[in-house]
Amino acid sequence: MAFRKFLPLFDRVLVERLAAETVTKGGIMLPEKSQGKVLQATVLAVGPGNRTKAGDLQPVSVKAGDRVLLPEYGGTKVTLDDKEYFLFRDGDILGKYLE
Repeated sequence: MAFRKFLPLFDRVLVERLAAETVTKGGIMLPEKSQGKVLQATVLAVGPGNRTKAGDLQPVSVKAGDRVLLPEYGGTKVTLDDKEYFLFRDGDILGKYLE
């Protein structure tokens, strides 16, 4: 639980990408090159938000535990306890899934 020791600043969001599908619904094993990039992630930690010009705090639009849709490129890779996580700005996240 290394991400509990890490708090993103401003409007940044720490996410963990979901694992890529290795088997199709028909049971065919997919090679690593044809799996593609996973665009879904789970939010682990969020920063407090950004300040407006007036000094008011604009909160982040997602919270820990949300499943979100990420852009194909972007984000900053962060390694905590030998596990890869990604930092995105709140404005870069494309949307969140409703349960």
